[in-house]
This record gives sequence, structure tokens and C-alpha cells, in this order.
Amino acid sequence: MAARRSPLRERERERPHTPAAGNDQVHSWTLLPSHAFYAAWRIAKGSLMVTVSFLVAALCYFQRLHLYSGHRLKWWIGYLQRKFKRNLSVEAEVDLLSYCAREWKGETPRAKLMRKAYEELFWRRHIKCVRQVKRDNYDALRSVLFQIFSHGLSFPSWMKEKDIVKLPEKLLFSQGCNWLQQYSFGPEKYTGSNVFGKLRKCVELLKTQWTDFSGIKDHHKRGSMCNVLFSDAILEYKLYEALKFIMLYQVTEVYEQMKLKKAVPSLFRLLFSRETSADPLSFMMNHLNSVGDACGLEQMDMFILGYALEVKIKVFRLFKFHSRDFEVCYPEEPLRDWPEISLLTEDDLHYHIPVF
Repeated sequence: MAARRSPLRERERERPHTPAAGNDQVHSWTLLPSHAFYAAWRIAKGSLMVTVSFLVAALCYFQRLHLYSGHRLKWWIGYLQRKFKRNLSVEAEVDLLSYCAREWKGETPRAKLMRKAYEELFWRRHIKCVRQVKRDNYDALRSVLFQIFSHGLSFPSWMKEKDIVKLPEKLLFSQGCNWLQQYSFGPEKYTGSNVFGKLRKCVELLKTQWTDFSGIKDHHKRGSMCNVLFSDAILEYKLYEALKFIMLYQVTEVYEQMKLKKAVPSLFRLLFSRETSADPLSFMMNHLNSVGDACGLEQMDMFILGYALEVKIKVFRLFKFHSRDFEVCYPEEPLRDWPEISLLTEDDLHYHIPVF
């Protein structure tokens, strides 16, 4: 038989259990920091997420801005390089053999010939660098005039005795050259009664520029001035047309001397013996008017240019390597001890400037 439980114990057993007041206080103090920490963490977590999102967005923005700025900067650099390269008619000096290696690759007979010719210039003729000249129908005139100015050469003797600015009117009024109205300014193909005024401006510019360059003794300053002048296509064009007219004037003068049975250089007798240049008019119409437009200077024109400017133009014709025509001079026999300038050509069409 089971033992009978005590009534006192039964009452204690049925009485509900209530915690003590001290335990409630301990529990509440324990929960308060945890709630505060949790709330602080939620706030910090939210701020951190906002900050991270902002940083990611800023990073993407600056990355895109960097790419866009890089593309724009690259475009502007390319644009400026193309612009200045297009206007730069005589480039800076480059190593001769490096230029040759870049331009004449491969094993074709012509490439091999050109490499040998450039090596000849480098090792035996002591030409170490080359200036590339803009390829157009003025490049022979450009190559010659650039060296005249950069070397500070003085006027030809006959130019010192005459005012070349008045030469267009002199041909018209003194020698009756009405046909000069058919003179053509290269690609402009300008003709008409105002041709004399236009020629006068071109010749006046040539005289002014030549006077300025010949009066400067500092080689570096002349070089800086050349860089400015030969980057201005409009001024260049006028200078080359002035040179063409100077050539025409000399042809006309010599032709008048021949009519008077005076002695003239043999090259002019050869010039006037051709059907296409039997007199100054035919020379102008059939040869000179095309210079700057359809063609450049021919070999005969180079003779006349050297004679008119009183310079000895030495030309290295690379495609004629291993022949007697590899090195030629215009004119072949200068009348006096004229200054010498040098050109090189690969085809007798376009010219560059060798640098010794």
C-alpha cells in the first residue's frame, strides 16, 4: 500500500511558483544591453550598406568617367597630331638608316637597291639624318627654299641690283609680255588682269622673308622661324609661286639676250631647242603653269631654279644607284662659287632633305 502523503506537502505542491523580485531585476538588466546592441547593430548595418552602395556607385561612375575621359583625350591627341602633321611640310630630322628600314622592307630588287643606296649615303657620304618633305607638287621648291632660309643664304647677286617686287610690271610694260595674264597659280588656275598684283604680293612676301632669314645669325633661331613658316600652307603657297615667277623672269631675260646674240648658258639653249619651250610663253604654258598642280619640277626646271637662285643644287637620285647619274648637280657647271644645297629623291618626283 502506498504511503499517504502529508496534507502540508500537498498544499505546497499545488501553490503556484512565483520568481523572486531579485531575479526579475537581474533578467531585465541582462536584456537591456542586448536590445541596445541589437538596435545599434541594425543602425550601423544600415549605414554600412548605404555607404558600401554609395562607394560602389561612385566607383562605377568614376570608372566610366575615366574610360570616357580616356577616349576623349585619345581622340583629341589624335586630332591634334593629325592636324599638325598635316600642316607640317618639313618634318624633324630622323636617323637615315632607321627611315630606310621603315620605308624599304622586303626582298624585292627595288627594296634591296634602295637599302644599298641609303647605306652609301650614310657610310660614304656622311649623311646621318633626313628631313621628310610633304609629298605634293611643290616639294622640290619647298626643299630648296627651306634650306636657303635655314642656312641663312643671302640674295642672288642679280636680286641685290634690282627690286624684284617690280618685276611683274617690268615684264608687262618694258618687255610687252601681255601673255603673263595667262600665268596659272598652281591648283588655283588663276588668270586675268589682276595677275600682276597677285604676283607682286607673292614676290614681295618672298623678298621680306628672305631678308629676315638672311639677317639672322643664330642658327637655332632660323630653325624655329622655319618651323613656323613651313607650317603655314597659305604663306608657303605664295612663296612657291614667287619662285616660279622668278624662274619665268630669268627665262625671259635670257631669251631676250639670245635674240641680241649675246652669250647665254648652254642649258638655256637646250631649253629653247625643245618644241614645248621654244620661247618664254610656251615654257610657261606647257611647263611652269602645271607646277604645283599636275606635276612638280622636271630636271630642266631644276637647272633653271638653281641658275635663278644662284645655288648649286646637288641631288642624290637613289634609284640611279651604281650609275653615273646617282649624283647630279643643277646647274652642272655653276658660273661662280655658289652655295650648295642637297636633296635626295627615290623617283625624281618627290624630294627629301639630307642632313650631313
